[in-house]
Amino acid sequence: MLPMKTNLLLTPEGVRDIYHGECARKHAVEDKIRRMFHLYGYEEIETPVFEFFDIFNKERGSVPSEEMFKFFDRDNHTLVLRPDMTPPIARYVSRYFSEEIKALRLCYLERTFLNAHHYQGRLTQSTQTGAELIGDDSADADAEMVAMMIESLLGAGLGEFQVELGQVDFFRGLCEEAGMGEDAVESLRDLIENKNYFGIEELVSSLYIPDRLRGLFLRLPEMFGDLDQVAEAKALTDNPRAQAALHRLEKIHKILALYGLTDYVSYDLGMLSKYRYYTGVIFKAYTHGTGDYLVNGGRYDKLLVQFGNDKPAVGFAIVIDRLLTALERQGIDVPVELVDTLVLYDPPARARAIEIARNIRKGGAAAVLTRRKDGQTKEDYLAFALAHGIGKVMVLGENGDIAEIRA
Repeated sequence: MLPMKTNLLLTPEGVRDIYHGECARKHAVEDKIRRMFHLYGYEEIETPVFEFFDIFNKERGSVPSEEMFKFFDRDNHTLVLRPDMTPPIARYVSRYFSEEIKALRLCYLERTFLNAHHYQGRLTQSTQTGAELIGDDSADADAEMVAMMIESLLGAGLGEFQVELGQVDFFRGLCEEAGMGEDAVESLRDLIENKNYFGIEELVSSLYIPDRLRGLFLRLPEMFGDLDQVAEAKALTDNPRAQAALHRLEKIHKILALYGLTDYVSYDLGMLSKYRYYTGVIFKAYTHGTGDYLVNGGRYDKLLVQFGNDKPAVGFAIVIDRLLTALERQGIDVPVELVDTLVLYDPPARARAIEIARNIRKGGAAAVLTRRKDGQTKEDYLAFALAHGIGKVMVLGENGDIAEIRA
């Protein structure tokens, strides 16, 4: 026999196999979240796993080109494995619902791919489930997204988490008032997002802007907490665009209070997403047991117009892999439906075994039908059942009688 090449059994860096109980728990969590989406009236869609590169180009404000998996089709078109779900959904809505006048509520369960190994601990392939509300530019739509996201996490079994709300239009209003060029805006955005105080101070000190604005930019990374942070920020600027952004956050808070969910919400005016298509409220959800956000979302009112369909939109994505890690590390049990019974038989008892297995399945329980192999003992099959969480084993003798049942 030729020696097996070990790399045939390995997976590439950034991806992994999921099996046994972990796979069952993953599907159970996905089903709970999808159920919540359906309860809110969201319709499931699927988009292709790869798209034309232009869907994600720099003007769309998605991930950088160097972080995408790119390849070519037979006509030499550049294609990419989707790194982000929002642009494909914008394309989908613009193609099929360009004349729709009512708000669209869409949800999905898909995989995304990010070619960025420098992100420590992140998988190249991740499973995301999310929702998009297209055609509604109100604070009610923003609040519905946040509320549905919170209730989805609760429904999945997570009890302790925090949702941080920010407002990119607040930052843009201040930059507009300062007369900053696009390069300076992008540099300052990255510095604030990473809470690089020294970098912020160095950059704003090099700009010819009023001291009041300079001081406000320096304070942005520290402006997080409860709703008082929003009120404090309102007192520090009279910029109309920034004021409108802060008023929007206050309105969302009032609506979330009607849902009874404000205990899960805090505010971070220094949170500025890497996704450039966001135009208003943005939010992320965090919990202990994982080093990164579980949920990322926000309003993107100017993305669909790039596909010829000028509609406002808001949405979010839950990273299932991180949610599962958090549930496991917090010791939160995810109930799953396991196989109930293993029906073990010798060939003469095949007909009786099939009858028993079918009756078990008709009753709504799962049954594994297994013919005993030569050289395998009942104890071997009991050990198999134990390893796979099977509750009991029914052993049929040659005459079809049940010889033994063990739980």
